Amino acid sequence: MNRGMKLVKTPIVVFCDANTLLGKESIRRIVNLFSNPIVGCVSGEKRIFGKEKDAAAGAGEGLYWKYESTLKKWDAELYSVVGAAGELFAIRTELYQEVEKDTLLDDFIISLRVAQKGYTIQYDPEAYAIETASANVKEELKRKIRISAGGIQSVVRLGSLLNIFKYGTLSFQYISHRVLRWTLAPLCLLFIIPAGIALALNEGIFEFGFYSVLWWLQVLFYFSALLGWYLENKSIRVKLLFVPYYFFIMNLSVFLGFKRYLKGSQSVNWERAKRGK
Repeated sequence: MNRGMKLVKTPIVVFCDANTLLGKESIRRIVNLFSNPIVGCVSGEKRIFGKEKDAAAGAGEGLYWKYESTLKKWDAELYSVVGAAGELFAIRTELYQEVEKDTLLDDFIISLRVAQKGYTIQYDPEAYAIETASANVKEELKRKIRISAGGIQSVVRLGSLLNIFKYGTLSFQYISHRVLRWTLAPLCLLFIIPAGIALALNEGIFEFGFYSVLWWLQVLFYFSALLGWYLENKSIRVKLLFVPYYFFIMNLSVFLGFKRYLKGSQSVNWERAKRGK
């Protein structure tokens, strides 16, 4: 990217992944949003090509990106999207800042550094890039671990964005949407387990009061994730169970990604995840 950007002469540059198919009007829709001078970056929507026979990875990834797209829409309406998806985004060429050679999430870093300069990142769900889901959960976990390691790296490199007195709404969006997801949120899920047990036992685990009901719901959720894993390995597809299973995998990847970041063992070279057919 750093080498290629030196050759770009156009006022706007569009980035996309090699394995995606772009919507017919995607580029036109993205460019139109730059008519507003305060817009420095525009993010398209990532869509997953869903199939009826999708396994947990496909069903979970598709649902996750629908959720993520909704958050992007709300972020843009409030002030700015918090990081563009590498599948399809564009920036004003003059705002490009070279990324460090060991950067793992270049799309995220590039777009937020544009926002740090006082511009907004906008979003158009009709400017989309579509790709197939990961072939299986193992491939999806591999991809998520890399993203999580890159997320921690990004939080460190974009440390100044934590200054809510300087960046205001952008900092609030960044902390609540990104930083907490890659740091405290998975950790809280871990602590909720013993805390829930203690509160349920104190109340009476079979009394079905407020805390005991919450604990049983928590047990049911993790049992559903375990059952989803079991059925996935048996090639039995129950999409209702893929949601808790995928949620568990996503949060597990944060812990594994954090470990990789601390060890410095995550290669900057992109290892392509196998995609479903």
